[in-house]
Amino acid sequence: MKKTKMAAFALLLVGAALLGAGCAEKAKTFTLKMSTQLADTSPMVDGFREWGKAVEERTKGGIKIEVFTTAQLGSDEDVIEQALQGVNVAVLTDGGRMANYVKNIGIIGMPYIADGYDDLLKITSSPTFSTWDAELVGNGIRILSYSWYDGPRNFYTNKPITVPADLAGQRIRTPGAPVWARSVAAMGATPIAMPWTDSYNALQSKSIDGVEVQSTSAGPAHMEEVTKYLNRTEHFQLANFIMVGETWFAALPAEYQQILAEECKKASGENAKKILAVAAEFENVMVSKGMLVVESDKAAFKQAAEAAYDELGFRELRDQIWQEIGKK
Repeated sequence: MKKTKMAAFALLLVGAALLGAGCAEKAKTFTLKMSTQLADTSPMVDGFREWGKAVEERTKGGIKIEVFTTAQLGSDEDVIEQALQGVNVAVLTDGGRMANYVKNIGIIGMPYIADGYDDLLKITSSPTFSTWDAELVGNGIRILSYSWYDGPRNFYTNKPITVPADLAGQRIRTPGAPVWARSVAAMGATPIAMPWTDSYNALQSKSIDGVEVQSTSAGPAHMEEVTKYLNRTEHFQLANFIMVGETWFAALPAEYQQILAEECKKASGENAKKILAVAAEFENVMVSKGMLVVESDKAAFKQAAEAAYDELGFRELRDQIWQEIGKK
């Protein structure tokens, strides 16, 4: 009888120890530093802060998200490297940069792969796209959400751009990833890779002739002060991802992992609605300050962009994904 009581008491002690360990793990506070090159006034930054509030509320303060704008933590490439080393950072990134780790995911950044946000959601939820999650994890990358949308990208220049031939000789700033650079080159320009935060000064000094960017970044950066024309090509539909390092993510309690990803996806959907609403407002402000809008020949740009699909070997993959989502 005594042995039975002692055994039961020992089991209680073990259970209490395990419960205590679980509580201690859950009680630990995690801080995540969210990095972006975007200005503090960007509407997408508002979305990051809403995400942070929701996560902190659901985890009861277990995870705190601090937002760092205008590349305060370094360039996107620098922060990605920090994340891979296990640092507690997240970064707004894209398929072009992630293609350095899983080549085929770069297709989401290809010109005219999608005609809008709904298309992007279908593509990133397609069977083919979903297989790349495991590959990214194998490379130390955890994508919390693929659905942060910042609208279509256009060319901002000091000469009107109606057809691809008008871009000949134009040095156009674009992010530093092969998918972006080769696509811009296929459409007729000379791609120049540099951080977005350097673009304004580069335009002032005439180191570059223009940029290709979405209105929600062009507006806060006052592109109307250094360029004259908004050339509406809508060549890229800007799908952004939020990534963290898998090492850091794996150290979170399972419940926190789920909350972090769920709230990231939820916030991205709500923020996309805001982006679509305010993009036109930014354009109207730039126009009121002297910017001229050129309705470019999109059909001509789509045709020119096909060369990038052939060069990068993405034509067959694109057709496969389009078939999966019912897009022609």
